[in-house]
Amino acid sequence: MEKAYSYRFYPTTEQDTLLRRALGCVRLVYNKALALRTDAWYERQQRTSYVQTAAALTAWKKQDDLQFLNEVSSVPLQQGLRHLQSAFSNFFAGRARYPQFKKKRNGGSAEFTKAAFRWKDGKVFLAKCSEPLNIRWSRQLPQGAEPTTVTVRLNPAGQWYISIRFDDPRDLTLEPSSHGIGIDAGITSLVTLSTGEKIANPKHFNKRYKRLRLAQKSLSRKQKGSRNYEKSRRKVARIHQQISNARQDHLHKLTTRLIHENQMIVVESLAVKNMVKNPKLARAISDAGWGELVRQLEYKAQWYGRNLVKIDRWFPSSKRCGNCGHIIERLPLNIREWDCPQCGARHDRDVNAARNILAVGHTVSACGANVRPKPLKGAAVAMKQEPKS
Repeated sequence: MEKAYSYRFYPTTEQDTLLRRALGCVRLVYNKALALRTDAWYERQQRTSYVQTAAALTAWKKQDDLQFLNEVSSVPLQQGLRHLQSAFSNFFAGRARYPQFKKKRNGGSAEFTKAAFRWKDGKVFLAKCSEPLNIRWSRQLPQGAEPTTVTVRLNPAGQWYISIRFDDPRDLTLEPSSHGIGIDAGITSLVTLSTGEKIANPKHFNKRYKRLRLAQKSLSRKQKGSRNYEKSRRKVARIHQQISNARQDHLHKLTTRLIHENQMIVVESLAVKNMVKNPKLARAISDAGWGELVRQLEYKAQWYGRNLVKIDRWFPSSKRCGNCGHIIERLPLNIREWDCPQCGARHDRDVNAARNILAVGHTVSACGANVRPKPLKGAAVAMKQEPKS
């Protein structure tokens, strides 16, 4: 199975200069190729292929004002053109927006294939670099794994990271379990499980909001382009990075626990991009990281041989009585507990939703049946996502 591990590394002064130059060249080539393809379409209604942009890169390297492109490895430049081709393919397929120009303040990345790096004695030697990268090995690569691609990335906070891609020869399939779990995502509680357990939302953004607010206020007083402005910008970026790291760490620990404890995990296929359009809940929803939670469950289920079942977002998990199946018409968000008018059962909103999600997940997993036996407004068919082998 193909995987990628990310590590922090600390380049020497020479490596820092060379890598920054490489990132700048990759950004320049990407932006010039994007402008070339955009102009070709608007001026002549012609689509430009990767082969044509690769030929243009060869011509650019011969120009007097672009001779510095020859000072860095050619592999990251070609990979940048391939990434642009992928971006256009996703755009024409309706999976993404039109490609955007890269900006220096966002850092950048450079991808090195096997022809542009060397793996020796557990150390990474990049092209044009005489010394290995000083990587902080937070975890070792699996025994027998050989890197196929490495990607060097500089984040807006000025921190260097390397992503090492490899084929994992291990079989990580866990012993089968009889347990299943339904998950209802929320804001007050990050997730509520069908067992009745509620996992609190750490609200990482709120914990650092005051520091971030002061840092952004300080940045707004600095003159753009000055050294003090750059220092303040990096300070703001570091706080954002700390928020992101804390959120990722918490989600990784949670998803790993759920995968190890349960054979089947049932979740709702939430449209997070649409939900964040609500200005009152956008920040809370973004901070919760529901999309990342499901993404981690998906690939970890593939790694460990578990089943992840997604049910349609329109299934009335909160409004449906888990005891008799009665569906109430309205259930505002401020109502956290309610009594079923038909059987009189009292429900905790989130626990009831999680249990209904698990019940539907069992139905879909067993026979692929519809969520509901009769068509109602907003009803849809539950979807099952089988783990890939």
